[in-house]
Parts: sequence; C-alpha cells; structure tokens
Amino acid sequence: MKLRHPAVFISKVMASRKKPSEPARHAKRQWKKYAPAFSFSKTVLCLSLVFLFLPLLVITFYSFNATKGAQFTEFSFVWYEKLFLDSGEIWKSLANSLIIAFSSGIVATILGTLAAIGINWYKFKGRSYIRSTSMLPMILPEVIMGVSLLLFFSGIKLSLGLLTIFIAHTTFCLPFVFLMVSARVDSFDYSIIEASHDLGANESQTLFKVIIPAIMPGIVSGFMMSVTMSLEDYVITSLVSGPDSMTLPLKVYTMIRFGVSPVINSLSFILVLAICAITLLLRKGIKGFAAAH
Repeated sequence: MKLRHPAVFISKVMASRKKPSEPARHAKRQWKKYAPAFSFSKTVLCLSLVFLFLPLLVITFYSFNATKGAQFTEFSFVWYEKLFLDSGEIWKSLANSLIIAFSSGIVATILGTLAAIGINWYKFKGRSYIRSTSMLPMILPEVIMGVSLLLFFSGIKLSLGLLTIFIAHTTFCLPFVFLMVSARVDSFDYSIIEASHDLGANESQTLFKVIIPAIMPGIVSGFMMSVTMSLEDYVITSLVSGPDSMTLPLKVYTMIRFGVSPVINSLSFILVLAICAITLLLRKGIKGFAAAH
C-alpha cells in the first residue's frame, strides 16, 4: 500500500469542507451591499501600504535623475552605468552579504528544523529550559548580542572576519527558524506518522518522506526570514566584522556618511526587482510542487 502524501490529504480535507449555507451567503451579499463607504480598516490598510511602498517609489524615481540634487532635472541612466562600471567595492560587499546570508540561512534552517522536531516530539530533561533559552536572541537587543558575541570571539582568540559574521548571523537567525517550524509541527497530524510506521517505514524514511514535506512551508518561511534578516543586519555585523569583511549594509552606511549617492538608489531598485522575481518564482515553484504531489 502506497503512503498518501500529506498535500493530497490536506487538499481532500479542504475540498470536503462544508460550503456556507444560502442564508449565510445572502447575509454576506447584503452586508457588502449596505456596507458604509468609509471603512476604518481599509483606510489604515491604505495608509500602511503608502507608508511601506512610497519610499521605494521615491528611490526608484531619483535613481533615474541626472544629478545628485533633490530636484529632478533630467531622465538618465548615468547612475546605473556608474553602478555597473565603476562600483567594484559595492558588488564585492553585496557578494559577501549574499554568501553570508545564504550560508547562515541554510545552517540555521537545518539546525532550527531539527531542533523544532526534536523538542516538540521527544521528551527529555531540560526540554522546557532549552525551549525558553532558544528565544533569547529574539528578545535581547542587537547591541547586547553583538557585544556578547564579540567578547566570545575575543575569548577564543578568533580573528574577526566573514567567519565570525557567519557564526553571528546563524546564531540570531536560528530562533526565528525554530519558531516558524515549531508552529508548523504543532499542527501536524500524528496519524500520518503512525500510518507510515504501519506501512514499514523506519525513522529516517518517515522524517524525509513524510514529516519534512508536510512542514516544508514552515521550513521555507524560516529560510527566507533568515536570508532577509542577514542581508539587512547592520548592528551585530558592525561589531563582529573585520577590516576585510565589508557587507552591503556596512558599505552603504560608509557611503552615506560622505553624502547620499544616487548609486545607492540604483542598487536598491535592482535589489527590489530581484526580490520580486525570486518571490514570483518561489510562488510558482510551490504551486507546482503542490500540484505534482
């Protein structure tokens, strides 16, 4: 007997949900018909969207300005040309940030996923203590965590550089992965595990073929959160970085100290486009994965 994939089980459960009754649908239509024109929740939503996306529009607008001033003079690609042809240090710092972000995100995702599965499904001494202390990096201010990591690296005589940044980013990303995967594990259907054992699957087969596919949304969310937090971190990175380990946030801050350069606007717009493209690809990929399984 073939083990049914959790995605098929979930889709059948969703399809078998009872549809709303005719009186409920009628009440919903009437509410929409007589709903007031002004809605406080919609107003707050629109203001929040404007607050979030207006800076991106301003950055995009001024990235095509021909001059450095605040007044738009002429549409030009001069800053994009300077970004690609005369900004080697920026691309080097971006490469360092991407290497650290993805490497620390992968390690934090693996450790956080295994920790969430082990702590939620196995009983041992110190379980509650480990669960509580694992949240400390999320609660402590970044300055305190950065200073503590700096003292730790100094104590073990480890030179500051990309390795120390990698360790620091893995440390503060780990609790976020643990939290997201734990939320997914808490809602897991244990009967699927019992079914896999009844069909002859061992522990490793159950882990890789049943548990991990079922909690994959939480794992992907934790990984993306880790990469995002690593890319944008400045405080901890500035404390544990060495002279030859410049990341993009450190480089941008160094450039801003000497005046805002439109090259940063061009780089920001390119990063926004890249993130949007990656998001669309991941969305289509997840839909394809769910359809195939």
